[in-house]
Amino acid sequence: MQYIIKIILSAVLIVAISEIAKRSSFMGAILASLPMTSILAFVFLYYETQDSEKVSALSIDIFWLVIPSLTLFLVLPFLLKKDMNFYLSLGIACALTVASYSAMIFGLKKMGIM
Repeated sequence: MQYIIKIILSAVLIVAISEIAKRSSFMGAILASLPMTSILAFVFLYYETQDSEKVSALSIDIFWLVIPSLTLFLVLPFLLKKDMNFYLSLGIACALTVASYSAMIFGLKKMGIM
């Protein structure tokens, strides 16, 4: 039953953001930029484990991994403004984001953070 609730909440979030973005990209962006997914993950993790240390560790890991995720939000609009095909732009932006994640994880491991 918990999995069904998680799936429904996640789906509602995604649908709400995309519907609101149809009317106002700025309002959609506000909702999408809120750490709702992280908050839901914190609540579910704590509810299931009662372990605040796990929640704390997840929060710190999310913090470090938000930085490379910004690559997507910089590269995608840049490519689209250059009149590149949407799917190609999205693919390139995703590939560069994966590369950014890889570089960040490598760097964090080198520094002993992960």
